Amino acid sequence: MAQGKYQIYKDKKGKFRFRLLAGNLQPILSGEGYNTKAACKNGIASVKKNASNKDRYVVNKARNGKVYFNLVSANKAVIGSSQMYKTRDTLRKGRDSVMRNAKSAVEEV
Repeated sequence: MAQGKYQIYKDKKGKFRFRLLAGNLQPILSGEGYNTKAACKNGIASVKKNASNKDRYVVNKARNGKVYFNLVSANKAVIGSSQMYKTRDTLRKGRDSVMRNAKSAVEEV
């Protein structure tokens, strides 16, 4: 299976963001907007540090009934958020994909 990758990009408001893509190039985790590229890279470093710990994944339920997770740091700050999933089973597969792909290389787009 192909290895995932991080992409760093600028959003419409000029903030730096990252997304972690699985080997099939589907987004599996998205970060917040950062003012600098260096801060965005620190966010990626935090994903790499925390992704292997299952206790760092906080599952939430949206109003529409779908579920998603936030990857959090030791101080409970949100590092990144997943897409919405219909079931907890597919959410677990998404979490496992983040865990497998967390050490991926970074690409700036």
